[in-house]
Amino acid sequence: MTINDRNPKEFIADFICSFNDEIAHGDDDPAAVVDRYYTPDIVQHFDGHQMDREKLIAHVRPLRKNKPTSRVEVHEAIADGNRLAAHYTMYVHIRGKDLTIESGVFAEFAPDGRIRRQQIFFRDVPEDNADSGTQSAEAAPS
Repeated sequence: MTINDRNPKEFIADFICSFNDEIAHGDDDPAAVVDRYYTPDIVQHFDGHQMDREKLIAHVRPLRKNKPTSRVEVHEAIADGNRLAAHYTMYVHIRGKDLTIESGVFAEFAPDGRIRRQQIFFRDVPEDNADSGTQSAEAAPS
């Protein structure tokens, strides 16, 4: 799957949901999952914190234990060649809590569809402010 093969909203919704599902509920080692979705030289910035491949693996590894479920609603997504920008909301259920997280992402993809560079901004959304978007996908059954 590459960015040029799909509608940007569908592409990023499927990318996020399939990655989250494989990390939280899959059988493969999280490092193998990260390698399927991200290039070895990945540079990510999560709210200003830089993560390389090893830090990303360490960041996602606890999700296997916590087994969250989530869905994502993509409000906007724009693609230009191998770059994508998107605004989305994730609804996550983890350890008995429901979280709503609004996100913005700027990503550069390799020709094989894996992310090479990524900038993500998050903010927690209070329950009474959560609103629905236009492209929704489930990461795992609730």
